[in-house]
Amino acid sequence: MLLSANIFAQKHKTSKPLLKQTKFKTEKIDFGAGGTITVTGAPSGSIQIEGWNKNEVEVNAEIIVKATNEKDLNMIAAVCGFAIEDSLSQLRITSVGTHDKKYLKKVARKFPKRLRNAPFRINYKIKVPIFSDLIIDGGQGDLNLAMVEGTMRINFLKSNAKLNLIGGTVQATIGAGNVDVTIATRSWRGRFAEIQLAQGNLNVWLPQNLHANFSAKVLRNGKISNSYKMLKPKRRTKFTDKGMTGKAGNGGADLSFTVGDGQLKIGNLKPAAK
Repeated sequence: MLLSANIFAQKHKTSKPLLKQTKFKTEKIDFGAGGTITVTGAPSGSIQIEGWNKNEVEVNAEIIVKATNEKDLNMIAAVCGFAIEDSLSQLRITSVGTHDKKYLKKVARKFPKRLRNAPFRINYKIKVPIFSDLIIDGGQGDLNLAMVEGTMRINFLKSNAKLNLIGGTVQATIGAGNVDVTIATRSWRGRFAEIQLAQGNLNVWLPQNLHANFSAKVLRNGKISNSYKMLKPKRRTKFTDKGMTGKAGNGGADLSFTVGDGQLKIGNLKPAAK
């Protein structure tokens, strides 16, 4: 997705100042706890998801488009946004725009070829029931996730991400960026959490008196820096600056963190201010 946008930019170099249009769109959908919510982000844009105590999903989107003239700007803006599909236990929030050929054929058959893959940005703020399953696919942009407990699968191409995790089953893969993971509870309520970052810096903040099985590794260039003293290595093993396998407290759910190239820092979660 990002490659297409870059190619578009190279083909349409101009000295003219770009015009910018920003629009906001909000949707509210009745949706009970325990369902699955799928969010497909734009090639560029942030995704912020927060759990709340309502049986409702609220989607707020900031949609930003740019072009060299007002006519092109309006044509691009007309096709960029998001679509929602919902059923009893499934909700899909899908970004649509100039990157999606099938979508353009359906809604704008006469959309100019020269504007296909024109870059645009959608920034999402989404509230969901606390007990929800999530599937998140993003391009390039910030990711913030907090107060959701369920089965979560996260894929992002490039992101500065903040994951405040309270439980569930979590699988997150991020291509590049800086990732902060906060384990907010002492006993993980769920099967496991597995966080993978191909390139960048991964910071893991653990609470006092954590009970979990723990592993961390750096696959190639970089090292692990550990200041969390409650982690103990498995029998007949030692912690190194490339790999750590052990447990905290009495053990428990498996918490796994992997960096391909970069730094992996493990530290103490600071108590919340009273």
